[in-house]
Amino acid sequence: MDYKKQIIKLLETAITMGASDLHISSGYPPILRITKELIEIDGENVLAPQDSEGLAMALMTDQQQSRFKTEKQVDFAYQINGSSRFRVNVFIQRGMISVAFRVIASKIKTIEELGLPAVLNTFVTAQQGFVLITGPTSHGKSTTMASIVDQINHQRAEHIITIEDPIEYIFVKDKSLINQREVGKDTISFSQALKASLREDPDVIMVGEMRDLETISTAVTAAETGHLVLSTLHTNSAGQTIHRLIDVFSAHQQNQIRSQLASSLLGVVSQRLVPKIDGGFAVACEIMFNNSAVANLIRENKIHEIPSVIETSGNSGMSTLNKSLADLVVTKEVSAETALRFSLNPLDLQSRIKRLT
Repeated sequence: MDYKKQIIKLLETAITMGASDLHISSGYPPILRITKELIEIDGENVLAPQDSEGLAMALMTDQQQSRFKTEKQVDFAYQINGSSRFRVNVFIQRGMISVAFRVIASKIKTIEELGLPAVLNTFVTAQQGFVLITGPTSHGKSTTMASIVDQINHQRAEHIITIEDPIEYIFVKDKSLINQREVGKDTISFSQALKASLREDPDVIMVGEMRDLETISTAVTAAETGHLVLSTLHTNSAGQTIHRLIDVFSAHQQNQIRSQLASSLLGVVSQRLVPKIDGGFAVACEIMFNNSAVANLIRENKIHEIPSVIETSGNSGMSTLNKSLADLVVTKEVSAETALRFSLNPLDLQSRIKRLT
């Protein structure tokens, strides 16, 4: 079998069928994820262990293969046909090699095209501060962050540095100078690249993920000292996000980081991709902006009260996740049953839907 030719064929099939992911695993035929459903590709045979290994090795450079042999897993980006890109994770299960591909859209969509609230344009025009896009895995965090950065690129002349693992979206030059750095290829770690970026005259810094104390500390300091910093976290709400940022610090440092966050945080967006009734996804968002009330609650360690501020600050663009989900039900984009599955407080959402319908 020509494994290189076969993997390109499978990736082209994933794009043609509108899949979000492709899975290669021995004992199964190649499997696509389409609108959250796992679907076997018609006409494809069950893969033997040597087939999944051959397909994986056909993807990797010598350097990536060396890392894989040492670490038993490796992340990288892969491109076919000069434009179609995929985020790839090669890993071992039960002694056999498997591969997971995430399809990366070739065009970076605008905030409006993604169906996100227009109020997120607030972050596009911001000159400094800390912005966090949060939510579970595979719910569009990187896409939202790329959209904000790309709109900055189209609107004003800034020096933008991105630090990613791996590089996903490729930004096309417009008004801004953009340098994209890949962890493992262009830099050793997020924290080292972020520290170095402060000596590289940036205006905007995009960090793929807040993974450790050093990265979080440097990001907050960068936001305080006049930079716009955007990043992601795997958290479910604004309150949980702030708790996570603070909890990575030792007890004697936590008052200081609360004070820094209170002054530097611009906002937190916690998003979900919710299956629509007619196919595809709608985006439901909790949106928190850091106003004086939120800043005081962060300083005073009363983070549990932040949801009440979000609830009563709709006029300034804030929104709870349940309000966003209820709106999708009222407009008949999403069924009530589906919305309830994505809610962190289903009883509250049920009562909202009853009031509105």
